[in-house]
Amino acid sequence: MWCAAGPLAVVAAVFWTQCILLEGVDAKKERKRPKEATPQQIETYNATLSNSEEVGGSIKISDSQRVDPLGSWMDFVKRPVGNFPGKCRKRKRPLPGPPGPPGPPGPQGPPGSPGAEVTQEVLLQEFKEMIKEATERRASALDRQPSPSQLPMALLTLEGMTSYRRIEEAFHCKLKGPVVVDKKTLVELQNFQTPPAKGAFLRGSGMDQSTGRFTAPITGIYQFSANVHIDHNEVKRSKSQLKARDNVRVLICIESLCHRYTSLEMIVGLESNSKIFTVSVQGLLELQAGQYTSIFVDNAAGASITIQNGSDFMGMLLGV
Repeated sequence: MWCAAGPLAVVAAVFWTQCILLEGVDAKKERKRPKEATPQQIETYNATLSNSEEVGGSIKISDSQRVDPLGSWMDFVKRPVGNFPGKCRKRKRPLPGPPGPPGPPGPQGPPGSPGAEVTQEVLLQEFKEMIKEATERRASALDRQPSPSQLPMALLTLEGMTSYRRIEEAFHCKLKGPVVVDKKTLVELQNFQTPPAKGAFLRGSGMDQSTGRFTAPITGIYQFSANVHIDHNEVKRSKSQLKARDNVRVLICIESLCHRYTSLEMIVGLESNSKIFTVSVQGLLELQAGQYTSIFVDNAAGASITIQNGSDFMGMLLGV
């Protein structure tokens, strides 16, 4: 009897072990079930609620309706891409294309305010300041050299620099022929001409060469000069001995009134050993408009003298 009961005990032990293993597997599956059911699972539960059995107020779900984790993952992998929001998908940025043609020009803006009037004097002043600044920089650079092998460049003073202007009144003329001046005589030189050689000039209408008088066109400061070549051979041939008062005066007078107005004057003696000598006189005179100047020769010697042709008379307007 004990021999027949032994195989039955072994079978019962094996069956009981299998039951325990199946209950452990079911418990593990229950623990792996997600805490919150997805909307899809809720719908499944609601659809199968009529087929479930209520035991003790709780819902009992059959084994065939339990969620398969592997199947759920495969469903998630094989899901259609369109079900997800657009921000989850990777957007393809369009490639930059070639630039389009330029647009039409815009409307013209309002005219600006008129600029400052730029005159020639303003431009000249700016140019002076630029030259002065550049010169000072160059001089300071040369001063900083350790071994100055050359002298520093001198600063240019451009303050007094003015633009060139045309001289409106000027003349340079020469006496046409010789003029004899008797003893104890005052003579006004006349009959001049502009020499044909280059270098002589006659500007303006103030100089009357036939009378030898220059008339001032405007009131201003004028510069005059004269070179009078004198032949005193007659004085040397005379038997009378030269005296201290024997001299010659050359004057440039205003209105032929050498004593009333200021005049330019040069006095020379006649003791020269040469046959011909030159008396030069030059200076500045202020003339009123309409006044004239001319050359006078005063022979105080006891014999006549001769003024040689080629003696010249020059003058120009310096300024008002």
